[in-house]
Amino acid sequence: MNTFIKIAPLVGAAIASTSCAPTGEATVAKKPNIIYIIADDLGYGELGCYGQEKIETPNIDALAKSGMKFSQHYAGAPVSGPSRSVIMTGLHLGHTPIRGNNEMAKRGDVWSHQAMLADSTLEGQAPLPVGTKTVAHLMQDAGYQTAIVGKWGLGYPGSTATPNKMGFDFFFGYNCQRQAHTYFPMFLYKNEARVYLDNAPLLTSGARLQKGQDKYDEKNYEQFSRKDYSSDVMFKELMGFVDKNKDTPFMLMWTTPVPHVSLQAEKKWIEHYKAKFGDEEPYTGAKGYLPCRYPHATYAAMVSALDEKVGLLVEKLKADGIYDNTVIMFTSDNGSTFNGGSDSPWFNSNGILKTGRENGKGTVTEGGIRVPLIVSWPATIKAGSTSDHISAFWDILPTFADIAGIENPNPTDGISILPTLKGKEQKEHEALYWVFGEGKGSRAVRMGNWKGVIYNIRKGNDVIELYNLANDLHEENNVAEQNPEVVKKIREIMVREHQVATHYPEFNFIKGK
Repeated sequence: MNTFIKIAPLVGAAIASTSCAPTGEATVAKKPNIIYIIADDLGYGELGCYGQEKIETPNIDALAKSGMKFSQHYAGAPVSGPSRSVIMTGLHLGHTPIRGNNEMAKRGDVWSHQAMLADSTLEGQAPLPVGTKTVAHLMQDAGYQTAIVGKWGLGYPGSTATPNKMGFDFFFGYNCQRQAHTYFPMFLYKNEARVYLDNAPLLTSGARLQKGQDKYDEKNYEQFSRKDYSSDVMFKELMGFVDKNKDTPFMLMWTTPVPHVSLQAEKKWIEHYKAKFGDEEPYTGAKGYLPCRYPHATYAAMVSALDEKVGLLVEKLKADGIYDNTVIMFTSDNGSTFNGGSDSPWFNSNGILKTGRENGKGTVTEGGIRVPLIVSWPATIKAGSTSDHISAFWDILPTFADIAGIENPNPTDGISILPTLKGKEQKEHEALYWVFGEGKGSRAVRMGNWKGVIYNIRKGNDVIELYNLANDLHEENNVAEQNPEVVKKIREIMVREHQVATHYPEFNFIKGK
């Protein structure tokens, strides 16, 4: 486990009071509510407060103005499933049980939505192991009502790792992350049961315009949409959970699929960006997922529609009188995507980091794992504050425990960032560690300003490249030869922090420890 700790300097001032009791009432202060919003494939630079110039995100930016923005926060993994496993367990990729997107393809035609409609045993991903204690279990023990709305991906229907069996009192959304490749699914889940939508089956891979159809005619793209838009359906359930539990402490994880492709968005927002961007070349489906007449406008529309919903949620919290005592965290599960008609270079999706196919989702480059983190908590956090504290998804579990005022009995690689939020002395990681077996295989360590990486492990490579992020955020100048002692230390950390995956041996692509 993580024992690499030192003391950081003070981060800033804070407001001390956390009580939300009405004036004159001798009531015990209610524990803070926690809302954790995790976008899907949102790049480091795709929010206005992180430098985005084309996509409008005023409501999320407002959270940053009222709270704290982190500049050096890291996802659990370069792709969705393992990144979420890290959040749930508080363990980094060298320890967490799910270390890759495991679709369990041996079951049959797991990529067919029609097949999954008929046979639920084809749905979902490899489950968290029996006995896993999640952050949701921890919050239940602390007296919180717990919910997850959006995407799960950590245990197929009927397995021992559905959301309700992993500490969540309420679940609504996609059990299977493959189903989340369309925003017009045939069904979602409410707890353990399917909720059928008014949507006919829709291909999400290999779909094309019919022969002879004009790719510039909007009407020819209507075949790739349906009636019930999942983001709207899920948001309604999310707001219902908040309304039901406004008088009790709650922990809500909003695991929205946005802006993961396919490119499908609300019409009003597409029209807004069509007017802003002008005409553009259609996406015909050549890089997977569904064709889209206005790909830039639609991608931006997806992000702005999410931002609009964040604003509506904040309005409700204020109307219910619980906003000041609610911690809202906004982040992304990994770096910007590259397929399905998305165009990260056009949006400069990684901002100050390098943007492009080799520097985003699926890689351990900064663009693949460094993500935005905004934390708003008006009763505690100084408005408009920023932090360069180096943190990661495995810090979420101990942070939630700290906010709830309980001891964390679970093993964890994380360190609570509550001191940073309060402007107090903060313990720091000596190092952060990632191991990623998909593609050619890679490992990475962040140690202070140093970033050590090994690529192409499956081809036998074991050479560490070294970058100084203080002056090389794009990781273009390998200084390993000039710093042999740093390279030696990073290799020691890679060995020490890596454990063999016992539940899923397929993740053991590294020889030895």
